[in-house]
Amino acid sequence: MSNETREILINSAYILASILFVLGLKMLGRQGTARKGNLISGIGMLIAIVVTLLDHNVIEYKWIVVGLVAGTVIGLACARLIKMTSMPEMVALLNGFGGLASLIVGAAEYCRIRGGTVMPDHPAFTSAVIYLTILIGGITFTGSIYAFCKLAEWLSGRPILFRGQHLVNGLFVVLTVLSGIVYVVSGDPQVQLMAVGVFITLSLVLGWTLVMPIGGGDMPVVISMLNSLSGVAACAAGFVISNNVLVVAGCLVGTSGVILTAIMCKAMNRSLANVLFSGFGAAPVPSTGAASAGVVQGELKPISAEDTFAVLEAARQVVIIPGYGMAVSQAQHVVRELGEMLENNGAEVRFAIHPVAGRMPGHMNVLLAEANVPYEQLVEMDSINPLMPTMDVAIVIGANDVVNPAASSDKGSPIYGMPIIKAHEARTVICLKRGKGTGFSGLENQLFLLPNTRMLYGDAKGSLQGVVSEFKSLAAG
Repeated sequence: MSNETREILINSAYILASILFVLGLKMLGRQGTARKGNLISGIGMLIAIVVTLLDHNVIEYKWIVVGLVAGTVIGLACARLIKMTSMPEMVALLNGFGGLASLIVGAAEYCRIRGGTVMPDHPAFTSAVIYLTILIGGITFTGSIYAFCKLAEWLSGRPILFRGQHLVNGLFVVLTVLSGIVYVVSGDPQVQLMAVGVFITLSLVLGWTLVMPIGGGDMPVVISMLNSLSGVAACAAGFVISNNVLVVAGCLVGTSGVILTAIMCKAMNRSLANVLFSGFGAAPVPSTGAASAGVVQGELKPISAEDTFAVLEAARQVVIIPGYGMAVSQAQHVVRELGEMLENNGAEVRFAIHPVAGRMPGHMNVLLAEANVPYEQLVEMDSINPLMPTMDVAIVIGANDVVNPAASSDKGSPIYGMPIIKAHEARTVICLKRGKGTGFSGLENQLFLLPNTRMLYGDAKGSLQGVVSEFKSLAAG
């Protein structure tokens, strides 16, 4: 087979793989077709990998096979062993490895050029793309690792701030840009080597320091942003090695990540700059003067599982509002069982989903889908809020900021103006919480102090099992 024929076949296969990526991505937008979309995208990636291995530039297959086998084993192990509650950390880690892979590709291409193995047709363009690949890949890698540590609670969810932080980060950015310019325009190999060392180091430092001042409550935005960056890094790596399918796949991931980031920011009524640089949740902001008018005064009122059953047994309209507390206690299956019990008792049950509930985009949807909660029962924030005054009971499971009425009433609150699920408008609100502390973002929830709110303390799964047991006893009697 001639090289020209080989190139035609490879590029034709890449076009087919790209089409499958687009179709798969479109199907991921609906729960009913998401599984099929994931499979189609996987087939597209398999085609891309197999065809790439037919490239005449592949000299040695031994380490490629080792990498494929090792990656397959690790991927299967992760799919089987990683719990759904740990999915946000897993996504962050995968984003990080994607960035690291791009960084390594850029660094390897630099070494090939420096060693005289290959001479690029457009040296300045190639150098600029190598610089961008390494820079974005490095920021994505360490930023994702820091996000992983926060999500896994190895590090505090609160933002870490220090005096002059933005100035320091700005200085790092300037030095990174200058070193990149020196690398691109300089013809001295030693100067270029020093420049590469500088911007590799600074990119790794920047990834850490840029995520450091972002609070845990903003993790969904951070995850989608890092996902976008991993795609951009992959796209740049595609230009570095002249691989068309990598460029297309990187663009798809990058643009979809940007769109998702914009959706997350809109859901919080905040700009991306505010998320990245405001240090949200660093310290409670006291409400004073006119701002204090929206502050709720009151005390926490506990309720038992038996009394919760009595309230729910009489309810005919029930809305369940899940948050990260449901994920921590792995209560999604018990939540589904409770929903079924309520329906058997004559109640209409809905699940209200806030766009930024949990610690990654779509976190609650994933958990409820795993528990086989009917997709028709899931209601978005804008659809449930007009119905909230008609709800007999709102059950809040571990959610905090997304149901905090301070967002609409307390001008001194850091989350003022953020759209929320208006759980406080239901006739009775039952909040499941492990203790009396604040949520992951560190903000007090004024919902807990309202006259119509009762607190069901304890592990969410255990508390709900107690309520379900009461319903089973009623059915058995």
